[in-house]
Order: sequence, then C-alpha cells, then structure tokens
Amino acid sequence: MSDLEALKAEIKKLSAKATQSKMDLHDLSEELPLQWQSILTVAQRAYDAFAELEAKRAALKSLESA
Repeated sequence: MSDLEALKAEIKKLSAKATQSKMDLHDLSEELPLQWQSILTVAQRAYDAFAELEAKRAALKSLESA
C-alpha cells in the first residue's frame, strides 16, 4: 500500500471517529442538564478528533500536490 493510499485509509477512519464524536456531543447536548459534568470531556474528544482529521487532510493535500 502506498503512502497516499495509507493516508486515505487513515482519513476514512478518522472521519468516522470525528463523526461519532460529533454525535456524542449532540447526544449530550440533548440530555442536558443531565451529565453536564462531562461537557468538557466530550467536547475535547470532538475537538481532538476534528483537529487530527483536518491535519491529515492537509497532509493528503500536500502529498497529492507534490
């Protein structure tokens, strides 16, 4: 598997992870004020997932343009 294909596969997995974290955040928001103590934890997971996904997408774009 080439670096490009491996990166695309990783992005696909990260995209699924980011989508799940978005849904977790959404579900939490609907349950408020229950479990309000977990807001920061769930939000941080979503933030981290999307930051990692964005970084990998930028790496892919750079690799494709090279």
